[in-house]
Amino acid sequence: MLNTLSGRFLILTVIFVMLAEVFIFVPSVARFRQDYLLDRLERAQIASLAVEASDMISPDLERELLKNAGVFNVVLRRDDMRQLALSSPIPDEIAATYDMRDPSGPVLIRDAMATLLDADPRIIRVIGNPVQGAGVQIEVTMMQMPLRTAMLEYGLNVLLLSAVISVITALLLFLAVQAFLVRPIKAVIGQVLSYAEAPEDARRIIEPRAGVRELRDAEVALQTMQTQLTGALKQKDRLAQLGGAVAKVSHDLRNILTSAQLFTDRIEGSDDPLVKRMAPKLVGSITRAVHLCESTLAFGRADEPAPRLARVSLSQIVDDVVEGERLAAGDYALSFAEDIPATMTLRADGEQIFRVLSNLVRNARQAIMATGKPGEICLHGEEDDTVWRITVTDTGPGLPPKAREHLFQPFQGGVRKGGAGLGLVISGDLVRGHGGRLTLQDTGDAGTTFIIEMPKADFALAPAAA
Repeated sequence: MLNTLSGRFLILTVIFVMLAEVFIFVPSVARFRQDYLLDRLERAQIASLAVEASDMISPDLERELLKNAGVFNVVLRRDDMRQLALSSPIPDEIAATYDMRDPSGPVLIRDAMATLLDADPRIIRVIGNPVQGAGVQIEVTMMQMPLRTAMLEYGLNVLLLSAVISVITALLLFLAVQAFLVRPIKAVIGQVLSYAEAPEDARRIIEPRAGVRELRDAEVALQTMQTQLTGALKQKDRLAQLGGAVAKVSHDLRNILTSAQLFTDRIEGSDDPLVKRMAPKLVGSITRAVHLCESTLAFGRADEPAPRLARVSLSQIVDDVVEGERLAAGDYALSFAEDIPATMTLRADGEQIFRVLSNLVRNARQAIMATGKPGEICLHGEEDDTVWRITVTDTGPGLPPKAREHLFQPFQGGVRKGGAGLGLVISGDLVRGHGGRLTLQDTGDAGTTFIIEMPKADFALAPAAA
């Protein structure tokens, strides 16, 4: 009960109502005491009028009048003269005097609390104004204990009524909290549990229905999150299915390419000078295709395979990449510039670096050819004591805004129509596998520049800024 929202509201309501009743109780008791003493003064005045009406009054009747008034004696003051109207023996000395003619609120509250806390049988004097102008002042002496007893009974009745009011109020608030908060919250929890059982099922996404604005905002936020999560799960499922299909295709393609390698072995024995020059390129391309198929099959079982590090000549890799892209460009007005030091040797996986450069150069070639204008692609290499740095620059039209926003995200960063946007994703993964980073330095109407940086030591470079 204490751990539930409605239960805590119930307890807090009782506490707050009782606290409010305490603030009401104190002035109420003070008011009751004032009315009690004024009533005794009025009774005493009525008794004194009976004495004035008859000069001869028996002692028994006098005692009866004083008993009904609840006082020991009555003193009236008229025209600066004090007259003892009724009297009887006082059992003890007067302990306190209270003036009820024009008391202030704090004084009444102070005297009321003092009366409640005083359990001794004391005699008090009470001074007041006579009603109906029957004199200037009236004084009575009386026991304090009957006053205290009446105040305690009244206070207990007030507290009992307060308790009943607090319980009823708390119960009503409990029902209101159940209706407006607890039930909607439980409904949201039920929707979350239902969605968790099958997050791919879009029918289980919550529909905002709460009437309370805060709860409706929470439902809208939950709906947005569930919608995004369901979309992400569907995309991952499609990627998994695509990965299975690609693995199957790669398996069969590897067998076909292996057979093609056997034919190229015979082509290399041809006496034709053009065939002799092109045969090594063909063999290298087929070999890389076989390795790519093997890597794709490995990707279906795990992440991109770790690079097989060896000393490789960057200029040789760049020559192979540029030669293949020249053949692809054909007679198009596209030039290639290579600024790679002949002695620049990388400690890297040659096949993976070839794939990275091939992806970047191919993207640049396709972008330039799509414009129908002449262009140039430049590859520049440099190194210092800590990093190998390769720069790929083109004079193409630059990357569109969508490609810039999702540059390294699969199936979202495609530049050309029909592209899947996987080239840069794969290239970035391969470079990170070497501990390096692939970054877009600049893009615009003047062209695009990518930079590849790989550390010479066995440490990883910090990721590129988004």
